[in-house]
Amino acid sequence: MEQVIIVGAGPCGMSAAAELQKRGIDPLIIEKGCVVNSIYGYPTFMNFFSTPELLEIADIPFIISHEKPTRQEALAYYREVAERRKLRIRTYEKVEEIKRRTDGTFAVRTTKRNGVRAEYGTRFVVIATGYYDNPNYMNIPGEDLPKVSHYFKEAHSYHGMKVAVIGGKNSSVDAAMDLYRAGADVTWIYRGGEYSPSIKAWVRPVFESMVNKGWIKAMFNTEVKSIHEDHIVVVRNGEEIKLENEVVFAMTGYRPDRTFFNALGVKVHEETGEPEHNPETMETNVPGVFIAGVIAAGNDANVIFIENGRFHGGILAQEISRRMAG
Repeated sequence: MEQVIIVGAGPCGMSAAAELQKRGIDPLIIEKGCVVNSIYGYPTFMNFFSTPELLEIADIPFIISHEKPTRQEALAYYREVAERRKLRIRTYEKVEEIKRRTDGTFAVRTTKRNGVRAEYGTRFVVIATGYYDNPNYMNIPGEDLPKVSHYFKEAHSYHGMKVAVIGGKNSSVDAAMDLYRAGADVTWIYRGGEYSPSIKAWVRPVFESMVNKGWIKAMFNTEVKSIHEDHIVVVRNGEEIKLENEVVFAMTGYRPDRTFFNALGVKVHEETGEPEHNPETMETNVPGVFIAGVIAAGNDANVIFIENGRFHGGILAQEISRRMAG
């Protein structure tokens, strides 16, 4: 029987584990992928917006020789946290179901990498599953074709290819620029009428220059209607246009997975997608179920980041420690 099980080994889940450790509680973290799996899925050569001290957890300094950490540096840092704090993490084990027992504890059922199923009992559950594993689908014909991806890793393999990048925020802009630099023929497609204000201030003028010079073809007020093996169909200002195409990156954002919430009876705000919880304890309306990280923000992933989500661990650890002492 575990005292606390944390679902998700991202920075916020690991921070919660470290905060619980400080209070004499040794939680078990269960992660369906690798440690900080979301960061592992980021573009290979990505730089964080944040400075390293804003990404620190578990009272372990994140030291680099320059201003903004790279993805590789972040991966190394969080591995170091896991090892130095001796966090108990079961990687490549997917939580399939969390069910409340009649005695008020929880059954957490999982499937391991080799297909073996397991079940754990616990008094408290912390859901820190983030949102990066769940893309916002466009729900259009052809979106399931192998040529379509909702994630961008690196550009080299697309040299000489006709690539469409869908979306108007940082991920789409960064992908479009990287693809152009690798020699791809890039068309950037955005349903908005002008550049998004969320594009990084130091990136926007560079991207605009590429568009103005014709290096990247930008299509505003445009939506993709369907995707085919050798082309896509878009609609711009009411006109249907067929574009030759070999690869599509649909950088349309991500959303939280509410599977566990629905099964446990956690209430979710219909408009915002925010799970009902007490921000002073991070406990949901279901006693014993806590949340940490961006999943607390609901549909707006721009409200909670590692920088502020990492503090959820201390809040919930204090409440869980108080309850266990009582």
